[in-house]
Parts: sequence; structure tokens; C-alpha cells
Amino acid sequence: MNREMKITAISISEKKGIPKSNVQQAELRTDYGIVGDAHAGNWHRQVSLLALESIECMIQKGLPNLRPGNFAENITTTGIDLIKLPIGAKLKLGNEALLEVTQIGKECHSRCAIYNTAGDCVMPREGIFARVIHAGVVCVNDQIEIIEG
Repeated sequence: MNREMKITAISISEKKGIPKSNVQQAELRTDYGIVGDAHAGNWHRQVSLLALESIECMIQKGLPNLRPGNFAENITTTGIDLIKLPIGAKLKLGNEALLEVTQIGKECHSRCAIYNTAGDCVMPREGIFARVIHAGVVCVNDQIEIIEG
């Protein structure tokens, strides 16, 4: 990959089903997810990731106002082909946090506002989900390393 693998945005929300707000850093807690995010908990989709490249593709489809967090993803990445990672791949974020990929894509039960506007939404196809297997604080621009996968 030509581009540096890193975190380009971190996004959280206190409620499910709404766009997330961007923050500069977040605490990832083992077997929980991101502290302060509605999707955290003891399940397999504690943290969601989406590539900035996927968001840029949607912008090119005619949605110029999109930003990280609009797809309800927690971590926006750059330089990683997320959907090619296998289930079980491990990602080191920053100095300490370690995620294990648990799901690629998701079923979209209802059409979101982005789908209704653009006729498409990338999160069900290109978003991935992970659980936190080692805690740590992550910041925007932290490096990402693929440990396995």
C-alpha cells in the first residue's frame, strides 16, 4: 500500500442511529469498545471502522457535505483496504490498543438518510467491525499496524 496506514478521524455518539461527532481522542476499553459511544458493550461489534477512501467515493457520487462519522463509524482510516482483512485479523491502533476484526460489512435493515439521498451507502459493504482485545487511548493521526491478516 502506498499510503500511510493511520486513523484520520474518531467519532462517537451517545445514541444509536444518528451521525457521530468527531473527537480528537478516545479510550478503547477491553471487551467493551469506545468509552462514551452508544455501540460499546459486550458484543462482537464494539468498534466500527470505515476507510476515508469509501467516504470520498460517496462524495464523488454527489454528496459533497459528507464527513467522517456520518456513516456512524467510530474509526475512519486511510491506507488500509479494510474489506480485504480476514475475520480474526488484529489491528494495532496507536501505541497500545489492539482490535480483532469480527465482521465485514453488515445487513442494512432500513435505508438510511444517505442511501435515500445518494441511492447508495457504503457502510453495509465496506465497513468492518471489531472487538477490543487490548485497551488503550487512540488519537487522530495515530498509526495503524496489521498484526495478523
